[in-house]
Amino acid sequence: MDTENVAKHLRLLWRTDRVIADIRLRHLLVGLGLRAFAALIAVFGLLMLELAAYLALVQVTSAVLAAAALGACNFVIAAILLIIAAREPDGRELELANEIHSSSMDALQLEARSLQSRISGVVNHPLNSLIPLLIVPLATMIIRMLRSHGSSESETTNPPPGDAPAT
Repeated sequence: MDTENVAKHLRLLWRTDRVIADIRLRHLLVGLGLRAFAALIAVFGLLMLELAAYLALVQVTSAVLAAAALGACNFVIAAILLIIAAREPDGRELELANEIHSSSMDALQLEARSLQSRISGVVNHPLNSLIPLLIVPLATMIIRMLRSHGSSESETTNPPPGDAPAT
């Protein structure tokens, strides 16, 4: 497991989550803006149209029928605006961000599995991780012991020149 890879994948995951949240927030804000605009139109335009239509319809039909026709037109206009506001966001940006997000999640899961296998290997066989660390010091000690043992044997078989036996 490489910590640089984990950090890279976490940064990528964080960035894609930010992009996804930004796209969704923009969509919600646009939808909210359209709903607010629809409400503004419904308030001002409706009042003026209602007044004008009511005055025109009252001359032709009864006051009750004129009010009912104007109410039905208001509901149709409001429904059209709400349908427009409820549209789904543009799929290309969101699809790309979701694809990058899923690939970084897959990479993080792969790194986590690698870490898990290493940890389970250390937990199951703790000496396996210590052996590579102990080989060099042990080899050095063995070589030194063999050298010192070899030099002490050579001293006993070949005495130094100053200790020549008397003849």
